[in-house]
Amino acid sequence: MPDSRTWQVVAGSAALGLALAVGAVTASGPWDSGQRKAERDRAVTGGVRGGAHHSGDRAAADPHRPAPAPSAPAVLGALTAAGGPGSHGNAPSSTITRPGDDPAALAAALTPLLADPGLGPLRTATVVDATTGKRLYGEGASTPMTPASTIKIATTAAALSALGPRHRIATTTVAGPDGRTVTLVGGGDPTLDRARLKALAEATARAVKAPGARAPGAAGSGTAASGTAGAGAPESVRLAYDTSLYQGPVLHPIGPNENISPVTALMTDEGRLDHSHHGPAPRSADPAGDTATAFAGLLEEAGLTVQGDPRPAKAPKGARPLARTDSASLDDLVERTLTHSDNDLAEALARQTALAHHRPASFAGAERAVHDELGRLGLPLAGTRFADGSGLDRADRVTGALLTGVLTRAADPARPTLRTVLTGLPVGGFSGTLAGRFGTTAGSAAEGAGLVRAKTGTLTGVNTLAGTVVTADGRLLAFAFLTGRTSAPDAAQSALDRLAAVLTRPVGVAAGPAKKRH
Repeated sequence: MPDSRTWQVVAGSAALGLALAVGAVTASGPWDSGQRKAERDRAVTGGVRGGAHHSGDRAAADPHRPAPAPSAPAVLGALTAAGGPGSHGNAPSSTITRPGDDPAALAAALTPLLADPGLGPLRTATVVDATTGKRLYGEGASTPMTPASTIKIATTAAALSALGPRHRIATTTVAGPDGRTVTLVGGGDPTLDRARLKALAEATARAVKAPGARAPGAAGSGTAASGTAGAGAPESVRLAYDTSLYQGPVLHPIGPNENISPVTALMTDEGRLDHSHHGPAPRSADPAGDTATAFAGLLEEAGLTVQGDPRPAKAPKGARPLARTDSASLDDLVERTLTHSDNDLAEALARQTALAHHRPASFAGAERAVHDELGRLGLPLAGTRFADGSGLDRADRVTGALLTGVLTRAADPARPTLRTVLTGLPVGGFSGTLAGRFGTTAGSAAEGAGLVRAKTGTLTGVNTLAGTVVTADGRLLAFAFLTGRTSAPDAAQSALDRLAAVLTRPVGVAAGPAKKRH
């Protein structure tokens, strides 16, 4: 007979749609070790700001791409059928204690695990019923802590709330009044890739070569004065590139780092130099310039002659649109951000939120906009700070109450725009940054495999975990465990996993080896 872990995974799959989640997201493992290495390298050079490096890879925008992961309405429906509030039939045994019915029993289960020395001297824990929003456990729930990458839960929720799940980020080309200058305009899409850049170049070339595209008297080499192409000779243009959408510092406060590229409105493949799609990687020092240089070559391939090297310049007023390429929709970008803890995307989404709030697309402008958008959602913000969108900055502060509040709102059927905050969370033992956690060893939190969906967070001395868990009786809980001054990251992660896994058990069942069912 299947053992208890197998039954749990099956139950979790039914409730959470794991079959599609596993098919849609490649299991790429945790990247905490690379993150810590990058921080140590930074420390050697005198830096004092710490960072993380999670990253991701979803397909570029394509009208024929598969649909995103299943939305939470189906998740909540499955949970209700499994014995959640309002369910009929299949009710849990009366001998099972529901966590919400006995918070004292939940505290008795969590408190010993929270005392694990691996969690360091600074630790907070918050657990709420995601359906009712009722707090079931709170130890320092309102204490501001350094969140590391769990701040991405707040960043993505603010972006979804401000822009809506169907928002897309555009990269465009425009022609100057003389018709001889093409400007590549960055819109803040770090997922722009070579294929889409090539398609943009081809569409731009067609627009430039179209009859009547040139201004009268502004014909270039091989072009008739009327603006029609002459004798098949290639059109001649100058290329500029515009990154003016973003303001303020280009470098993240952590400095040059393999976990994040310079934060600019124009880049290709997140400035990665090794053809990777997630995790730490060598990064371009000038992703905008590199993208413009690549675009010039693609314009040449498409039949244009590009005079000189691309130069940075703001698109002129009254410039004529030529072509555009759009990112995947925001709900897809959010899932990628959370599943792979994509730092470049998180910073881009924070700036998109700033633009929606008519604030500068800078670290400071994004900080204010994310704060204001979360306030509009009625979330507790006392003591919080959003110094960046990715969690690399140690100046960030969030509380367990804020994170569980975001997760609870994302589970609210009245707020469907926030649903991908839940569907994007990595699945314990299966996907993203949790693919290598919640293992099969007895007593190693294996009970959480398939039932815990959570965002990881790691900086040197900081380990956090926040997400949702399906309980033994089919209820959805939201939790946030934040720790600081940890000395051994592996020990801290294992202790956090045990805290999350204990929530899957009927309250009062002690931790220990999984028992087989007969």
